[in-house]
Amino acid sequence: MKQIVCLATSPWYPIPTRKQQVMSRIKDAEILYFDPSATVIAPLRDKSAKELMRKYRQPAVKPQENISVYSLPPVLPFFYKVRAINRLNQKRIARYIRKKMQEHGFEKPLLWVYSPVTVDAVDFIPHTGLVYDCVDRHSAYGGLMNPQQVDKMEMELAAKTDQCFATAASLAERLSAAQPETVFIPNGANFKRFVKANDPQPVPEDLKEIPHPIFGFVGALQSCIEYGFVQYAAKLHPDWHFVWIGKEKPGVDLTELREMPNCHFLGMKPNEKLPEYIAQFDACLNLFAESDLSKDVSPLKFYEYLATGKPIVSTRQPDQILQYAELIEIADSKEGFAEACEHALADADPARTAARIEEGRKSSWDSRVAQMCEILEKKKIL
Repeated sequence: MKQIVCLATSPWYPIPTRKQQVMSRIKDAEILYFDPSATVIAPLRDKSAKELMRKYRQPAVKPQENISVYSLPPVLPFFYKVRAINRLNQKRIARYIRKKMQEHGFEKPLLWVYSPVTVDAVDFIPHTGLVYDCVDRHSAYGGLMNPQQVDKMEMELAAKTDQCFATAASLAERLSAAQPETVFIPNGANFKRFVKANDPQPVPEDLKEIPHPIFGFVGALQSCIEYGFVQYAAKLHPDWHFVWIGKEKPGVDLTELREMPNCHFLGMKPNEKLPEYIAQFDACLNLFAESDLSKDVSPLKFYEYLATGKPIVSTRQPDQILQYAELIEIADSKEGFAEACEHALADADPARTAARIEEGRKSSWDSRVAQMCEILEKKKIL
């Protein structure tokens, strides 16, 4: 049986991202999936992080028969600023991974990584092939990092790989300088799940008292979201209601929106329940503020929205949504956003609904992962 070691940047639970969607669809391989490390100072900022300090000692979790999920041990902070610290961290991580590989009888698996920091680990982990799946412009995140250092590590990593994938065309173009065979493969949608939102669904309890029209956003409430457009539209149209589903990230001030009677924050919902919520939306919102980070993201929510067939109102970023411009409403300003929402409410053409669903079908995770595996199998990497 094929063997894969995946060093992820997202924990397997609770939110399924590209990493879980890809790994869960490679059925003919035994997979060791490693949740990312927390830093040793994480509990100073978040007391709940204390549990993460010990999680790497726990037995594997088995989300499906061929996948074992482990947590990596905690690491020293500032590894995005000081290369020597990253090298120290990654050598320790490599030792831990080798131990787990030995326990599972892995000798030289395919090594599949998601972060530039792993450049200092890959040489210490036996492998037959190396894949880097680039899902973001990591140096654009800000915080405790040296962007030039992160970019340098990423290009070094790309040069070591047998194959790179990237979720945005601009990311793929950049990595091609180090790995000429880099392939652009955007994120996708769990089509079978989200297409259900096009059919009648039970109304969730926390939506029953919210009148229509409902404009809904699903995703992390982070700093790269364009909240100002919604503030303007919510004031201009007090009869419109804006529903937010997702976790609020630290450092995001939503005070003004929370005080508005027609803005409703419902928190995180289980992924399998999201079609029930989106079925009640009159339009879905994709709201990325203009930035270097937003330009290169590949929003899972957008492809999930397509699969539902619902009207979509979007800002102009990320770049890859522009290929669907004829099927969605695009706003470049707060005034334009309000107008786009009006147009979305009038979007009742069954042909447009069907066209969005078809694009969602083409963007399914099954299709994306099949494309990845075909490339790797042709090159005898997988």
